[in-house]
Amino acid sequence: MGMFTAFDINATGMTAERYRMDIISQNVANANTTRTQDGTPYRRKVVVFEEKNSQAPFHQVLSKARGRYNGTGVKVTGVYEDTWTEGNMVYDPSHPDADENGYVMYPNVSTITEMTNLIDASRAYQANATAFNASKSIATTGLNLLNGQ
Repeated sequence: MGMFTAFDINATGMTAERYRMDIISQNVANANTTRTQDGTPYRRKVVVFEEKNSQAPFHQVLSKARGRYNGTGVKVTGVYEDTWTEGNMVYDPSHPDADENGYVMYPNVSTITEMTNLIDASRAYQANATAFNASKSIATTGLNLLNGQ
C-alpha cells in the first residue's frame, strides 16, 4: 500500500461520515414534519456505504487474498427512505393534519436513534482523522530520515 493510499482511504471515510452526519441532522430537523410537498409525513433517510472501486463482494476478495487485501476507501452508494419503520400516530384533533378520528401521523424519526447514530458517525469520523494524522506523521518522519534530520 502506498503512502497516498492511506490518506485516500481515511479521507473517503471522513467524507462519507460527514455526509452521514448531514443526513442525520436533516432527519432530526424534520422530526415533526407532518406534511411534505407530496402531502405525506417526512420519512427518515438512511445512508448506505460501499467499498470504493469494488469489483467483487468483500468476502470473495478476502478469501482470495488471504492477508494481502488492499483497501481503496469507502463511498456513499445512496440515501434511502426508511420504509420498514412505521410513523407515530398521535392523538391531536386540533392539528391541521389530523385525520377524521383526530390522529396525526408523525415521521418515523426517533430522536434517540438519530442521536445515537450521530455519535457513531462522529466517532467514526474522529477515528479516520486520527488514522490520517498517524499516516501523516509516519510520512513526515520518513521524509525527515531521508533528509538526514
